[in-house]
Amino acid sequence: MVFESLADRLQNAFSNLRGKGKLNEKDVKEAMREVKLALLEADVNYKVVKDFVKTVTDRAIGEDVLKSLTPGQQVIKIVNEELTNLMGKTQSKIEYASQSPTILMMAGLQGAGKTTTCGKLGHLLKKAGKRPLLVACDIYRPAAIKQLQVVGEKLDLPVFTMGDKVSPVDIAKASIEHAKKYNNDLVILDTAGRLHIDETLMAELIDIKAAVDPKEILLVLDAMTGQDAVNVAEHFNTQLEINGVILTKLDGDTRGGAALSVRSVTGKPIKFVGMGEKLTDLEEFYPDRMASRILGMGDVLSLIEKAQENFDEEKAKKLEGKMKNMTFDLEDFLDQLEQLQNMGPLSDILGMLPGMNNKAMKGLEVNDKDLVRTKAIIQSMTPGERQNPDIINASRKKRIAKGCGMEVFEVNKLLKQFEQSKKMMKQFGQMEKKMKKGGGGFKFPFM
Repeated sequence: MVFESLADRLQNAFSNLRGKGKLNEKDVKEAMREVKLALLEADVNYKVVKDFVKTVTDRAIGEDVLKSLTPGQQVIKIVNEELTNLMGKTQSKIEYASQSPTILMMAGLQGAGKTTTCGKLGHLLKKAGKRPLLVACDIYRPAAIKQLQVVGEKLDLPVFTMGDKVSPVDIAKASIEHAKKYNNDLVILDTAGRLHIDETLMAELIDIKAAVDPKEILLVLDAMTGQDAVNVAEHFNTQLEINGVILTKLDGDTRGGAALSVRSVTGKPIKFVGMGEKLTDLEEFYPDRMASRILGMGDVLSLIEKAQENFDEEKAKKLEGKMKNMTFDLEDFLDQLEQLQNMGPLSDILGMLPGMNNKAMKGLEVNDKDLVRTKAIIQSMTPGERQNPDIINASRKKRIAKGCGMEVFEVNKLLKQFEQSKKMMKQFGQMEKKMKKGGGGFKFPFM
């Protein structure tokens, strides 16, 4: 789960407050001491932590909070609001030029995932109706140009290159003329990174900026480097005046130091976050949603968006009919598993549900490999067996187990789970009928 260790610490800090009918100043200060330690352990900038804790404490010991009927919830609400403010209050979008093409210049150190992020960003903005052109301005790193071409090919995005003998400034200028000629309304410049910040790197980036006047300069940072990432952001911002940050590898960041510090330190928003290794794993960053997830309040809006993006609406309607008529079979089950897999790791999906914090998930085994194993069992069945699991006898089970390299008990376990799922669907169907008769607004759940 994103920010797992930080979320654990913060949720533990507030567990005592939730259960108290009345709070005093001492209770609040004890909780805030835990919050302070949690944020410092998460590698959040010290000054940011100090200001955050003071702001929350000042608000929380106000008379209207301490005398409210649910003071614990009020304090958590304040923390949620201040975490949101810390990360930028509202979502920050890309600004487009009034005259095409819009030029986005990507900057960052080597190893942050800049070239891959160029492709991911191009793919995301292409889905939003843009026509991106990726530009290979990194002429120094071995195979950097080839890497961008491979990424572009996989995502069906055009890539402009002039080899490694032409200066990056000339490549950037030529790419804009190319974009105008071929009707690309968005140019994404993949500039060279270095293993550390040096004067040569900065001078080149300043020259490119002066030559093409990009609408936005986006800094790509590795979230897992914590305060190092924030220091890099501060330096780049001083030299280049960046417009925003893209945090990569956020899915592997259990602490959250960079995400919680970068806005306060640089004054620049996080615009996108990398949430996985796939070329489609780049998301817009919503401070309010991230704050809710950190505090175990869920992120239902992101969950709905993921579902809408990955689930076929027509298939969903067809499936709902099958569920109501009790004709749901293992082929439908397989189809649902594949669509669920496309949404990302199961732990992340469950983490978006309200109340499903780390404590609630501790007794729950969440293993993405189980999905793969389940798929393998179903794929070892014949079409007839998938459509009518009742015909699967002992000899068929042996054949299915052998076909997928598993044991018979695992096949039995899947068939039992499937039968239980069907019973549950039947109960939901009956509940829906009752609610409709009573004029209730219950909607048949999509499972």
